[in-house]
Amino acid sequence: MRFLASGHHRLLAVVAAVLVLAGVGLLGKAAADQRSAPQPPLTLTTPTPEVGTPTPTRAGASSTHSSPASPTATGLSRSPATRVRIASVDIDSVVNRTGLDADGAIQVPVHGPRYDQAAWFTGSPAPGQVGPSVILGHVDSVKTGPSVFFELGGVKKGAKVEVTRKDGKTVAFEVYRVDRYPKDAFPTGAVYGNTRGPELRLITCGGTIDDTTGHYVDNVVVYARSTNA
Repeated sequence: MRFLASGHHRLLAVVAAVLVLAGVGLLGKAAADQRSAPQPPLTLTTPTPEVGTPTPTRAGASSTHSSPASPTATGLSRSPATRVRIASVDIDSVVNRTGLDADGAIQVPVHGPRYDQAAWFTGSPAPGQVGPSVILGHVDSVKTGPSVFFELGGVKKGAKVEVTRKDGKTVAFEVYRVDRYPKDAFPTGAVYGNTRGPELRLITCGGTIDDTTGHYVDNVVVYARSTNA
């Protein structure tokens, strides 16, 4: 994602780069390249920074916040996601952190020890804070087969998602929507836009594969709301 500077409550001019959709039965096409989705502009809720966390101020630049993390309306201060569990589809993964690459786009998990693990985008709110917290994961790999979010496309409305944070707190979410979008029609406002309460977005790749490019043509997005009191 690309960022421009903004005030405390809003992050403006963000350009989103997303992973590929999950779906059952795509393994036969696992050689596809899981590239990012289109990068249209959008507006996001500004996350409360952690102490010492680099925050983008303009494309390709960042500043470091030294003030302590402040609580949101939910009473939770900012703390990174460390694990995600969706029992209904047997997803249980460590959650790493991901930020921006040298071009200002979101960095997807690269091949290596963490390829098959989920990643929380540090430019989004922490799980349990107001706004959409974003967790990404691959659907498969030509080398290792099904990846962390291979079953994400099978998640149903009403499914429970648990996200554990570095501070030891676990935030419970309930899925209210699961959609698949063509990459050239990705609804950035719906996925990344401001929300009234704490929400979660789980994103991966899926759909068919373009024989010309070798890339998945769609993204799968799971939307969930916090059920914590």
